[in-house]
Amino acid sequence: RRMFPAMRVKITGLDPHQQYYIAMDIVPVDNKRYRYVYHSSKWMVAGNADSPVPPRVYIHPDSLASGDTWMRQVVSFDKLKLTNNELDDQGHIILHSMHKYQPRVHVIRKDFSSDLSPTKPVPAGDGVKTFNFPETVFTTVTAYQNQQV
Repeated sequence: RRMFPAMRVKITGLDPHQQYYIAMDIVPVDNKRYRYVYHSSKWMVAGNADSPVPPRVYIHPDSLASGDTWMRQVVSFDKLKLTNNELDDQGHIILHSMHKYQPRVHVIRKDFSSDLSPTKPVPAGDGVKTFNFPETVFTTVTAYQNQQV
């Protein structure tokens, strides 16, 4: 399934003439599993997290592009797909249901992209900048957790 709502970012401060990849990964916030308690309308810790899944990275389909191109548009991750299928071979981001996650956006200069792969962790170094936004933390569900919906 596509992530909803889709993450959208505005990027500034890039070298307009340099080439960049934009990527996103989604990392666990903690090592807990959650459940929704209807009578109090709250998420509560329900135990330890399931074992971690292999890292997946979504490389934005407009990559490779100039800094000028990235800064001229809102970068939307509306095509990113999530799954809870640990055997997925379609390149979707694998997440466990009822866990909390944090999306991270990575700006990767072309000369630091040699290790960039959908199935490896994002490379580290001076040419890679990572951004996360606390307001984007979310809990995964496979069914609505609100009886009003």
